[in-house]
Amino acid sequence: MKMLSNPVQSGPAKRRALVVDDSMLIRHTVCRFLEGHGFEVESATNGADALQILTRFSPSIIFTDLDMPKLNGHQFIDALKARVDTLDIPIVVLSARRSADEPRATFCMKKDADIHAELLRVLDATLGGAPSPANAGSLA
Repeated sequence: MKMLSNPVQSGPAKRRALVVDDSMLIRHTVCRFLEGHGFEVESATNGADALQILTRFSPSIIFTDLDMPKLNGHQFIDALKARVDTLDIPIVVLSARRSADEPRATFCMKKDADIHAELLRVLDATLGGAPSPANAGSLA
């Protein structure tokens, strides 16, 4: 039996996330948090740009705002649910409102002051938890 080893792929496969929000602050905060927890992350400012990213990037989870220009979150989710390759990807709605109106989302979270705790709760509920932070000291 020949054993193959690939040092580049040692350990568990890296999780991938797509973050779609027109707020630069929210996008940056969510992306940094996910990167710090071992995710490879891509981001977009609207649903149209996100669909372009999905032609070259296959996320294991998608975070999206609902109120965005060009292609809003509802329209973006319509497009995701219409495609076989994205149909089963967990979708997390990022909302400024307490109750987001999007029944097709896997999870809805409020953008608030304790966004890191909300993100941990969402990752636990959708993907079975977040890996430990890669560089916990660098996250503020």
